[in-house]
Amino acid sequence: MKRQRSSRSKIGKTRQFFRRLGPGFITGAADDDPSGIATYSQTGARFGYSQLWTALFSFPFMAAVQEMCGRIGTVTGKGLSGVIRRHYSRRVLFFAVALLFIANTINIGADLGAMASATRLVFGLPFAFWLLALTAITLTLETFFSYQKYAKLLKYLTLSLFAYVLVAIIVQQDWKEVAWSTFLPSLSLNRDYLLNIVAILGTTISPYLFFWQADQEVEEEVMAHKISGDGEERPRVTKRDLRSMRVDTILGMFFSNLVMFFIIVTAASTLRVHGVTSVDTATQAAEALRPLAGDLSFLLFSLGILGTGMLAVPVLAGATSYAVAEALGWKSGLYRKFSDAHGFYGIMILATLVGLIVNLVGIPPFKMLYYTAVLNGLIAPPLLVLILLISNNSKIMGRHTNGWLSNTLGILVTVVMAVAGIGLLFYLI
Repeated sequence: MKRQRSSRSKIGKTRQFFRRLGPGFITGAADDDPSGIATYSQTGARFGYSQLWTALFSFPFMAAVQEMCGRIGTVTGKGLSGVIRRHYSRRVLFFAVALLFIANTINIGADLGAMASATRLVFGLPFAFWLLALTAITLTLETFFSYQKYAKLLKYLTLSLFAYVLVAIIVQQDWKEVAWSTFLPSLSLNRDYLLNIVAILGTTISPYLFFWQADQEVEEEVMAHKISGDGEERPRVTKRDLRSMRVDTILGMFFSNLVMFFIIVTAASTLRVHGVTSVDTATQAAEALRPLAGDLSFLLFSLGILGTGMLAVPVLAGATSYAVAEALGWKSGLYRKFSDAHGFYGIMILATLVGLIVNLVGIPPFKMLYYTAVLNGLIAPPLLVLILLISNNSKIMGRHTNGWLSNTLGILVTVVMAVAGIGLLFYLI
């Protein structure tokens, strides 16, 4: 009886823990989307353990940037696009929204293509069939499921990523080398190394996550009846609210980087060991899970890609829709019904359909995922500058402006990403 009570108590505590997790955790989990899985798999296969340091390096920067975005949404009761619209020029607004729309629609297309490619591994049937089917399913979930129900689903879909943790533990590792590569960075200025660094930074510190988390904090306030959602109210924010948001965000970013770390380790100890140094197809990426799943590795991989894809595509489309709708002054919010926000849901549908069309360019899905991460890395710096300006503006943030640590981390990651991007462009030109 005591054992049963103890197990029930543990289950109850686990459920309570997951219920408390909010936009920060979902944002972190969405960061490990198919694009992230492809980039981290490519990193392990191409460079072995040598770029493991990026998982540790990027964590404080991810947490700082997403905390700023979450705080902007929590304090102002508006998303990033809404704040920019009210306090900055139209040129700045449309520049930011255009960058986001370009990056997000390509990312949506790459994720949909990867999901279709992975599903084909298990069930066969043509790639085009799964691409259309998954697009239709995603659009239905985006448009007709309530935010509360979908948010609960999103939290549990993230558990599929733990397969990479298990593989890394099962496969024999040189843990001394793993630790050495994690805490002592090895740097190189050759083109491939720099390209991969930009890809890693782009898929961890991604523009769509900036907009998504700010707007989801606003959604949380609407659901808690702190604001009505018309964009005119400024919520009352307590220290407890901000502390809860920070804990949620840090946990989400830690989870994201933990999965990133183990995907790189898994790929390095499986794919690279067996001579695979470039991940171009779903079949190659799935082989990383063979030590855990054997002949079922394709199934386990497909579940992971589908789970993270179903998580990420609505986030990408939603972030795009929030940005465009707020920029144009339209009603926005996943808490609204389709009949109340035609424009908001219309942009979401449009972004997803444009993403579908992206797959017609002929680039292999997993190659497209990788180059999408690079694109995000190039686009992020100007948006980071805007976030820093907003979060340091007392007219916007009141007494909740950045502290010295947020500014130090924010400025440093902006400079690092800008320098890496410029360096890459120099090599490419």
